[in-house]
Amino acid sequence: MVLAALINSGLAAQEPLVLTLEQAIAIALGRSYTIKSYNERKLATEHFYRYWEANFKPRLDYRLMSPSWNENVSAIQRVDGLPVYNSTGTMTLLNELKFTYTIPTGGYFAFNAQLYRENWKTVLALQDYQRLTARDARSSFSLSFDQPIFTKNQLKENLEEARLNFEKTSSEFTRTQLDIIYRVTEGFYTVFRITREVEIAREKLVNSEEAYRIARLKGEAGRIPEGDVLIAEVSMEQNRAALSETEGKLEREKDRLKQLIGLSLPEDFSIETDLKYDTFEINENEAVEKAIDNRREIRESELDVSLRNIELDRAKRIRELSGTISAYYDLTGVSTSQHGSTADLFRSSFDNIVDRPPNRGITLTFSYPVFDWGRGRERVQQQMASVREAQLSLENEKTTITREVKDIVRSVYEARNRLLINEKNQQLMQKSYEISRMRFENGNITSQELGREQERLAATQLDYLGAFITYQLAIADLKRKTVWDFENATGYRVEDEHFRQE
Repeated sequence: MVLAALINSGLAAQEPLVLTLEQAIAIALGRSYTIKSYNERKLATEHFYRYWEANFKPRLDYRLMSPSWNENVSAIQRVDGLPVYNSTGTMTLLNELKFTYTIPTGGYFAFNAQLYRENWKTVLALQDYQRLTARDARSSFSLSFDQPIFTKNQLKENLEEARLNFEKTSSEFTRTQLDIIYRVTEGFYTVFRITREVEIAREKLVNSEEAYRIARLKGEAGRIPEGDVLIAEVSMEQNRAALSETEGKLEREKDRLKQLIGLSLPEDFSIETDLKYDTFEINENEAVEKAIDNRREIRESELDVSLRNIELDRAKRIRELSGTISAYYDLTGVSTSQHGSTADLFRSSFDNIVDRPPNRGITLTFSYPVFDWGRGRERVQQQMASVREAQLSLENEKTTITREVKDIVRSVYEARNRLLINEKNQQLMQKSYEISRMRFENGNITSQELGREQERLAATQLDYLGAFITYQLAIADLKRKTVWDFENATGYRVEDEHFRQE
C-alpha cells in the first residue's frame, strides 16, 4: 500500500519512478496480468470448494406459483363413436416451503409444507356446452429420509476432490509467484544491462568527443596529419549513432518490463544501476533437500495422485453393490367443501388432516450389475493405469528437481568465478586506457590506436556487465528452484496472497 501510494504520488507529480529490483517485484506481485489471472483461477476453485462445503449445511427453499392458468381443448375418446372435444381450464396457486438437512453419512432429512389451491372448469360439448366448475384445496406436511448404503459417501468424496483441486490451484499460484519473481528479475536486469550500455555508449561518445577535440587542436597546430583528425571525427559520429540506437533499445525493453509488472505504458521509470554484489557458499546436498521439501511441483504431483485415486474409486463403484433406504411420513388434508372463500377451503383441508390417515412408507432398494460385458473392469484398469502414470510422474519430478538444483549450484559458482575474472579485467583495462589517453595527448600514439583502446575498454565493461547479470540471474534461479535464500539463510512463504520473505 505504501509503495502504491508512492507510485501514485510520483505519477501525479509527473516524476519518473526510480525502481529497485525489490520494488519491481512488489509491483508485479500485485498488479501484473499473470498474477491477477492466476489469482482469479485460485478464487474460482476456492469458491467451488466452498460450494461443496456448503452442501453439508441445511437448506431452506421456498416455491411460489401464483398463478398457473391454462385453458385448452382436450379430446375425449368414445368407444361407440368419434371423439368429442371438451374445453378445460385450470387456475392453480401453490405455496411450498422445504427444509433440507444433510447428514454426515451422505443422506438427508427433508421437511416439506405445501398449500395447494386449484379451480377447475370444463365445458361439455355433448351437453350443449354446459359449464362445470370445481374448487380444490389441499394442505400437506411431510417428512422424508433418504440414505445411500453399501457405497462411498459421495458428498464427502466431492468435497475432498474440490479441496484437493483448491490446494493444487493454490500451489500453482504460489509457483507462479516464484516464476514472476524470476521473470521480473530477468526483465529488470535486461533493462539494467541496456541502461549500462547506454552509460557506456555515452562514456564512449564523451571520450571520442574529447579525442576529436584534441586531434583537431593538434591538426590545427600541424602536429598530426589531417587524416587522423577525420578518423577521430568519424569515430565520434559513429559513437553518437550507437548511443541513439542503444537508447531506442532501452525504451523498448522498458515497455516490456512495464507490461510484465503491471505498469501502464505511459508511466515512466528509471532503475538504479548498482553493480555491487555479494558472494556466499552453497551446500549442494542442503540445496537438494530444501528443493525436495519446498518445491510446489512435488506437492502438486502428490495431489494429482490423490485426485487420480478418487477417479479410481468412482470407477470401482461401477461394479459394486449399492442400495438406498428411503422413508416418508406425510399428513395431507383435502378440502371437502365446494363453497366458501379460499380461507374456508384451506380451513376445511386442515380439518381433514385430523380425519384422514397419514401417508407413510419405507423402501429398501439394492442394485448390482450382474453382467456388463467388461465395462466396469476396463474402466477400473484405465484409472489404475492413470494412477500409476501419476506416481511415475511424481518420482520423475523428484529426479528432475535434484538434477536442476545440482546444475544451478554449479552455474552459480561458474558465474561467480567468471564475474571475479571480468571484474579484474575491467580494472586493468581502465588503467590501460588512462595510460593510452595520456600517451595520445603526448603524441605517442595515433587517434586510431586510442580508438582501439576505447573499444577494448567498452568491450571489457560489457563483459563485466554480462558476467554480473549472469551471476544475479543464477542466484535468482537458485532461489526459485530451492525456494530458499542461501545468501540470507531464509525461506519464502505466501501471506495475504503475496509472496514474501520470512
